[in-house]
Amino acid sequence: MKSYVLLTLVLFPLTILSQSGNVQGTISDDNGLYLPGASVMIASLSKGVISDFDGRFTLIDIPEGTYTLKISYLGYDDVEQELQITPNTTTELSLYLEPKSMELDGVEVTAYGLSGQSKALNTQKNNLNITNVVSTDQIGKFPDANIGDAVKRIPGITMQVDQGEARNIIVRGLSPQLNSVTLNGSRIPSAEGDNRNVQMDLIPADMIQTIEVSKAVTPDMDADALGGSVNLITRTSPQGFRASTTLGSGINFITNKAIINGAFLIGDRTNNGKFGWMLAASFNDNDFGSDNIEAEWTDEFEYYAGVDDVDGEPILEDAEVDPYANVFEQREYLVQRVRRSFSANMDYKFDANNSIFLKTMYNWRDDRENRFRLEHEILDAEDIEVGDFTIANRLPTRFPVEVKRQSKGGIDNSRNKNRRLEDQRMQNYSLGGNHLWGNLKVDWMTSFAKASEERLNERYAEFESEYIIDNDVLNPRFPRFSAANPSDTDNFGNFEYGEITEENQFTEEEDINFFINFELPVDIFGKGEGTFQFGARGRFKSKVRDNNFFEFDLEDDFPTLADVPLKDYSDEDYLAGSQYLIGSFASEEWLGQLNLIGGEPVPDEFLPGNFDVTEDVFAGYVMMNQKLSDRWSLLAGLRIERTSLESAGNSLTFIEEDEENGIEEGIEVEEVGAENSYTNILPGIHLKYYITDQTVLRFAWTNTLARPNYVDIIPRAEIINEDNEIILGNATLEPTTSMNFDMMAEHYFKSVGLLSGGVFYKDIDNFIYTFQGETEDETFGPGTTGYETFQPLNGDGASVFGLEFALQRQLDFLPGFARNFSLYLNYTFLSSSAEGIRNEDGDEREDIDLPNTAPNMFNGSLGYADKRFSSRISLNFSDSYIDEIGGNDFDDRFYDTQLFLDFNATFQLNSNLSIYADLNNITNQPLRYFQGVKERTQQLEFYGQRLTFGIKYDLFKKQ
Repeated sequence: MKSYVLLTLVLFPLTILSQSGNVQGTISDDNGLYLPGASVMIASLSKGVISDFDGRFTLIDIPEGTYTLKISYLGYDDVEQELQITPNTTTELSLYLEPKSMELDGVEVTAYGLSGQSKALNTQKNNLNITNVVSTDQIGKFPDANIGDAVKRIPGITMQVDQGEARNIIVRGLSPQLNSVTLNGSRIPSAEGDNRNVQMDLIPADMIQTIEVSKAVTPDMDADALGGSVNLITRTSPQGFRASTTLGSGINFITNKAIINGAFLIGDRTNNGKFGWMLAASFNDNDFGSDNIEAEWTDEFEYYAGVDDVDGEPILEDAEVDPYANVFEQREYLVQRVRRSFSANMDYKFDANNSIFLKTMYNWRDDRENRFRLEHEILDAEDIEVGDFTIANRLPTRFPVEVKRQSKGGIDNSRNKNRRLEDQRMQNYSLGGNHLWGNLKVDWMTSFAKASEERLNERYAEFESEYIIDNDVLNPRFPRFSAANPSDTDNFGNFEYGEITEENQFTEEEDINFFINFELPVDIFGKGEGTFQFGARGRFKSKVRDNNFFEFDLEDDFPTLADVPLKDYSDEDYLAGSQYLIGSFASEEWLGQLNLIGGEPVPDEFLPGNFDVTEDVFAGYVMMNQKLSDRWSLLAGLRIERTSLESAGNSLTFIEEDEENGIEEGIEVEEVGAENSYTNILPGIHLKYYITDQTVLRFAWTNTLARPNYVDIIPRAEIINEDNEIILGNATLEPTTSMNFDMMAEHYFKSVGLLSGGVFYKDIDNFIYTFQGETEDETFGPGTTGYETFQPLNGDGASVFGLEFALQRQLDFLPGFARNFSLYLNYTFLSSSAEGIRNEDGDEREDIDLPNTAPNMFNGSLGYADKRFSSRISLNFSDSYIDEIGGNDFDDRFYDTQLFLDFNATFQLNSNLSIYADLNNITNQPLRYFQGVKERTQQLEFYGQRLTFGIKYDLFKKQ
């Protein structure tokens, strides 16, 4: 850091010797809202620049004299401004653009409703690297309540959902933890305990001004973005007074419960233009749920055939069977999500050359959940005798199972409300500045961010029984177990006490970031435009997970399910089908009011998952941005990142009782840890060629990386006896690296639109996958033979090849009212392969895709907008893909095809007031996983439709 300060002190006196001047200004629309991506040009000097996300631009090193400044922007009339340059002086400008209008067959067509698209496309067009940009106005055209749902409209992106809301982002087929998500350029920490995923559904869409997805990162950006980097830009202080508010309601059809939402924004700037401020808040209360069925499949069936006459051991026989469901669950979820988001942004301009800003955001989500699970699992082979089962046409149609009725909830208080409460918070505070010292531009920012997830007093009550079931084998997409004797289902006296537990979970991640960038004008080829940029960044991260788990012996108090208050949760309108009647469970009120004290801690349930990790990243870069000719531009640079990691956790070993040596049965806890460090050298080149003024060709060669998940690098062992599983860490994991090649062609329509197509290729080394095996002995304690083991390993290599196509077009060439229609289409094709993945026998698997690479993704929408009414029907499709690699291809888990259809409409009552209505998930698209082949449902979860409506008010007053 000291070296950069010294370099600045050396450069500063050199810059003030120049006899040239500078221009600094802002570009806004007719409402005083900033216009990013505007082209600002002094044609006589062949010198130009692009406005940033705050509509601000800076032209430096302009010789003394008088010039004409020209501003161009898609969808707006060009503006020319006379400019007088004085030596060693920075001239300030505030420029306003008017929407373009044109005459078609005697009818005036304005750019009404296209301002958001204009902002996005101008920014995208003028960026040197390959990006996709979505503005807040575009977001408003889709019925998307959170940023995750908004991002899924972008080419090459699909989302994994949680309770019907888009949560984890997949960019160009790369897993969520392989992509970076930033807020105003500062990394967003993750509240997830076992990965780096950022919960995109935590951030309301109306708190964000612009979404920028960089698919080819530049050297001044964080390199840990294999798929891409998603930058969320918060709203900026306006040029003049602005007040905006939204009030709405709605209904979730799955529960017929109300939705309540509201938002407001207010901001202004002082008369002298120096100080600007903006406050915003958002609130959403959504009471809904989901209907879920799940199954596990096997191709083995063993049963008890007697006792061996020699050694007295049981004889187990194998029956030849085709794959069948040996585990089946029905689940009923009742969920309430309450989101609150607050933002306060300020900026102050000391003079034309120096300004600072403060941007803050606080997101807080309460997720309350009750879950009622009816689980059936085939008995162990020793407990299945001839006569207990029936096999017809190689399919087991009847067999004995263990049945569990489990209620999940929380304590009875004003926060939990008898539900499990997941309290998630994310906060970010960024202080930065922009300075101009002669010809030297300096910008810097420091930020503190924290994400946390707390789940206190999470309770489970489980009661168990055994009986014979009939296995419905007619439709494996909708598996179903039913009691052979229907009275067994609700004979609650036969459901014996299993367990009552309480768990507390806490995860917290803190990020401290600092970066500084220096930029000097360099004109190597005499084309008037070029810069040399260098800078440094430090990112200091700490993450801790601290869980506990207690078991309570209340068998004497509640020996059977019949001894507790019950509630019937069956639903004739169960979205998976009316045949799934889940029945009665211990009520959430009873569970919440239990006075649970004196519980027995169960270390193997929580200690191996606890950890404390610190990760420090130091980075530096150099970068040249040079105009090679009137058509060609080049950006080339080098980034170096140094990563240092320290991790601490726990590993558990079960101790077998040895009476002769006085050893008691128990668990041995060992504190384990690891240190690791590595350096990555990451060059990159971006080329941009203007075939015409509106047609752009881009090429990029970049190098990126992805660091392992924190929990994976701890040399731990987590034994989960309930599921016969062991989860292992791996301190020797290496980071994943990728060499990326991109080529993209774009044509921008003057009537505000885009036609683009491109190809990309990623050559990936050391990708990380979870190896699934099986223990052969009792290394991890007595009785652990045959446990499934899960351990992260590095694969050898992988490749991703893809094609992208996008079209955004106002159909203004059509006659009459049809010219008010617009199309939004994009399609992405992916093909991938992975090498070095081993199956449970240790053999390398062939012809396997890289997990999370959906081969086909498509977005489409048809919109209509006139001066008062606008509407849009939107479709989002992603193909099925492998989500989790099993021990063999039979156990592989796939994320199934998704097809979402949404509709929204807005009517403008006057220039400030409008009403809206949104209908989401018209297709009632479920979340579906399948095992091995598409017919075998592993999970099928329905969410139903959601209708929202309300009123919006927006007032602008230009300074």
